[in-house]
Order: sequence, then structure tokens, then C-alpha cells
Amino acid sequence: MSETIREGAKAPGFKGICDGNTQIELSSLLGKKIIIYFYPKDDTPGCTKESCAFAESYKNFQAMDVEIFGISKDSVARHEKFKLKYSLPFKLISDEEGIICEAYGTWQEKKNYGRTYMGIERSTFLIDEKGFITRIWRKVRVNGHVDEVMKALEKN
Repeated sequence: MSETIREGAKAPGFKGICDGNTQIELSSLLGKKIIIYFYPKDDTPGCTKESCAFAESYKNFQAMDVEIFGISKDSVARHEKFKLKYSLPFKLISDEEGIICEAYGTWQEKKNYGRTYMGIERSTFLIDEKGFITRIWRKVRVNGHVDEVMKALEKN
């Protein structure tokens, strides 16, 4: 994991392809607060619950001038199906090669039922208007997470 990924540090720049095959760059998003959340896989129970929780609070985030982006290694086509199925109002960024995950230190060794493998550590980053990381949540537990993020924003 990169040593520069910490609160107060400049967020690593990234380029990615979103649903609709549009390219997005962190540098083009400056001027607003940004939430990027990394999740393991579209349309799985925990990832669906987390994405839907962000969707349910989307208007509240928008009222605070905050944009939300979900990032996983799923393809653009899979993201589009996931967004449509659950009416997700924000963009999902495809990171099939894991470049963004590596930059943010979310591609980690995981263990499950005695099996060791590489996967995305569920993590959320709050980035300020100037591109600095103001808050990091690692090893996110889905229940109550969106409320935690909202509370952190209210304090800023």
C-alpha cells in the first residue's frame, strides 16, 4: 500500500471509464467534495446494500455539494446493469486493471474460510475541493457506514 495514502495527503489522481463509456478524471472533479467508495463486486449482497445506502442518501449528499463515485474491478457493462437494476444515481468507475485500487491501497490480501486471495478492501475516501483526502474509512462495515460519512461531512 502506498505510504502517501493518509488523511491530509493529496489524493492520487486517476482516470477511469464510467457507465455510458465516459471517461472521468479526478482533476476534472476539483471544486466539489468527492466521495469515492471501493467495493468488491457488483450485485453481491454487501456491495448492493452499500451502493443502495449511498443512493438513498444521494439527495442529501448533493445538497452538500458532494459527488459520489463507486469503484470496483467490474466491467463498464456490468456496472451499467448494476446501476439500472438498483436505480443508482451516481457514476460507477470500472477499474478492471486495478490501477486505481493500487493507487488508493485497496487491493489487499484477504482471507475467507481459510483461503487467502487478493481482492478489494471495502474502503471510502472523502476528498476535499482542492483534492486532499480529509477522511479515510478502511475495512468498512456496511451497516451505518453512509450515516458515518454524512456525519463526517456535517463536521467539515
